[in-house]
Formats: sequence, structure tokens, C-alpha cells
Amino acid sequence: MSVTEENPSYDLVVVGCGVAGLSAAVAAAEDGARVAVLERAPREDRGGQSRYTEAYLRMKSHTEVTDDFEAMLAENGAPPYLDPDLAGEVARGPTGRAGHARGVALLDPEVVGTFADEAGPSIAWLTRLGVRFDFLPTQFLTKSQPRLLPVGGGAALVEALATRAETLGVTFHYETTGERLLQDDLGRVTGIVARTEEGLRRFHGPVVLAAGGFEGNGEMLTRYLGPRSVYLRPVCKGANYNRGEGIRMALDIGAAASGDFGSYHAEPVDPRSGVAEPSVFIFPYGILVNRDGQRFCDEAPGTVDAWYERVTRRIFEQPEGVAWVVLDARHRRIPNYRLGIRTDKPPIVGETIAELAGAIGLSATALEATVDAYNAACTEGAWKPLELDGLATKGLHPPKSNWATPLTEAPFHAYPIVSSNVFTFGGVKVDSTARVLDASDRPIPGLYAAGETVGMYWGNYTGATSVLKGLVFGRLAGADAARRRSNA
Repeated sequence: MSVTEENPSYDLVVVGCGVAGLSAAVAAAEDGARVAVLERAPREDRGGQSRYTEAYLRMKSHTEVTDDFEAMLAENGAPPYLDPDLAGEVARGPTGRAGHARGVALLDPEVVGTFADEAGPSIAWLTRLGVRFDFLPTQFLTKSQPRLLPVGGGAALVEALATRAETLGVTFHYETTGERLLQDDLGRVTGIVARTEEGLRRFHGPVVLAAGGFEGNGEMLTRYLGPRSVYLRPVCKGANYNRGEGIRMALDIGAAASGDFGSYHAEPVDPRSGVAEPSVFIFPYGILVNRDGQRFCDEAPGTVDAWYERVTRRIFEQPEGVAWVVLDARHRRIPNYRLGIRTDKPPIVGETIAELAGAIGLSATALEATVDAYNAACTEGAWKPLELDGLATKGLHPPKSNWATPLTEAPFHAYPIVSSNVFTFGGVKVDSTARVLDASDRPIPGLYAAGETVGMYWGNYTGATSVLKGLVFGRLAGADAARRRSNA
């Protein structure tokens, strides 16, 4: 099939219209490239999950990432039980880059270093596009690291980037889904086959895959996360557009898999709510109980920003993937406590623990016994809700390490909590210019990836790096593609 208006040719074809894809499109177009963006959603829903996030950025200033940035990415960038005797060998790999373990690529230190180095320049670039950044209040009542935020959240990023792209003449193809990559006889990616309302259409040119993870694909979730994935809910409606085609297309032509395909970024949300990200971060100040009315984890092992994901994973393990946080009236004396409750649904209220149990459908006998045992294990000490106070239970299993105060003040409140799937961890491996690598760590010519299509995390998410990853590697992909066009 020849290149025609029905099968147009571009200097770069970007799949996905979140902050990663838009960053790639704008960076390439600013260097004079002719760019197309393919977006599954209609125009009014463009931006995917990026539109709904507050877009926390793990930065201590407008120019510098946090001091632990690279260390935490490295810690969360490898399988937890990698054989120490093999670690050096797989970390080196056949080309000198970070290698592979269990058939999945390890995170390359050079990629991590580039990520850290390019964060500041990416924020400066966005500032020039009109985005404002500030250290605004977050939903974390206690936190270990600062978070820089775009004023207006992810929606502000999407609109600024999309507006700039339109000004530069980027062509947007909405309700268009990438299906298959095109390659020449030497393996170079030369375009993509996409499905539109009229049928299949070819778009010719190098490709950036920035279509997110597979949060909206039930088959892939079951295949990789297992049958219990039915108890996960997307964190926002934008996730329903992320169905894993970008990852699948790259793997189909030999891209290296990277990141933990069996895991995802977990966030505690209220299952009653239909709003985007109805998070419930107040749980460290009460107890978490399952359908049997039993506690099952330490609710407050550390600051909530550093531990909420691990606690949420324990909630996901419970029967039907649900738990309730039980609080007494004391929690309403925490300064700005409502910041930790983003659900639009009211708490379930009872004047007694037995009444609360009945309201949430638990055994009153079981819940009363759990609360009595917890109250008896609480010790005296100063309650300091906005810092780690070490006020811990004694002789209780599982323990509670901070903010352990008796639940005695009526009225008692409860919120149901389930694990949301913010984004999946499995994706493809890239180098420091966002080129997709094959299983031998060689770049696949003409193919880039950015955002959650790139696998970077194992087991635990490095908080406030996801949006930044999309911005940085999207920008790098677009700039590299434009540079190679200019040098051709």
C-alpha cells in the first residue's frame, strides 16, 4: 500500500495523548518535525489518566529532584529476590547496559541518571509553555519527601501541551487505536496500522508508543495479575482507555519486557464513589478491619506517603479485596484532616462500635472484640498526628507502630476501602533517549516509548515519579526523533 492522504507519512507518529505522548509531539514539532498523534479517546476525553491526576512530582525545587530520587528508583527497579551471585552478571548484560533477570529487563542506571538530570530542564520547558508549579498542599497528612505540583494538576499539563502542539501544526487523529507496527526488511519501524471508525489505516513514520499500561484490559490484567484483578478498580475513567496495545505491539516485534508485569501502583479508594481518585488516606489514625471484623496489618508503619501502597496491597489480599477503616471522633481534631479524605461519599457513622458494625454489615461481636483488644494494647504517650510519634501498641499482633490511641470517643466513623489500579508496572525497556531496546539491548530503529508503556517499577512504586517519567522521556523521545530526522 502506497503513502497517500489515506495513508499519510509523518516525521513522527505518536500513539497516546497523555503527558508522555504530548511531550514527545511538542518536542519534535518544536524542532520542525511533522507530527501526528493517534488517540483512542474522543477529543473531549483526550489526556487519558494524565487529565485526572494531581501530578505530584518528586522534586525538592523547580530544578532538582529529591535527594533519594535515584536510590529509590534503583531499589524499586529490580526483582526483590534476585540471586546475589547472579546480580553482577545480569546487571552488566551483554552490551554493558543493565541486563535481564527472569527474562525481564532490569532498570539501567544510565536511564535513572538521565531521568534525574532531565527533570529540571523538563520543568523549565513546561514553564516556558505557561505551566506554573508550586509546593501546594497534598492529600498526605504526613510525608517523607516534598512534592512539586503543576497548578491545575494534570489537566493543566495536558491543555498546555495540547495547545502548544496544535499551534505547531501537530495533527490529531481521535478515536484512532494503534494495532500493529510496520517494519522494513532491516527491522526498522516505518509506521503503524491503526483502527478508525472507517476501518484500518496506515500512518507512516517513526513511532513513539505512549499509550499507557493495561489498566483497562481485563484479559491482560487476569493474565498478568491473576484472577483477583476483578477486585481492582481503575483510579479514574481515563484508565479505561489504556488497554495495553502499545506494550503488546512492541513485544510482538521483539522489544525487551521491563518492570513487574504482575504488579501495579495501588492506591486506597472508596468503592462507593464514582469520582476520579476518591482516595482515603486517613487510615493511619484508626484501625483497618476485613469482612471478618479482624485487623490484618500495621496501619501506621511510617509516613503515609511512603507506606500507603504497601498497606493498600494488604487490603487487596483480604476477602473480596475490601476493608474498612474504623475511626473515633479524635480524627476530626487533626489539623486539615479532610485533606486525607478525597471521597465524595460521607462516612458511615455509629454511636457505638456495635451500631457501626451493623451499619457496615460486620459482626458486632467480632468488631467489638477487635476494638477491645486494640484499645487494651494502646499505651500512654503524646499523640502527634502530623509527625511520626512512635505511639505504638504493646503485645498486639499485628502491631500498630504510630498514632495508636484507643477508639473510645463517639461518634465512630468508617469508610470502605479497596485497592485502585493507578497504573500497571509491566512495559518495555528503553535507553536514555527513550529508544525501545530489544532482548539483546539493541535499539529497535524507529521505535520509542514513554510514560507507563515503559516498565520501570518492581513491587513498589517510587512515589511522584510517574508523571515526571512521562514528561521527561516523552520530551527525550520527541527530541531524539527530530534530531535523527535532521541528520538523515
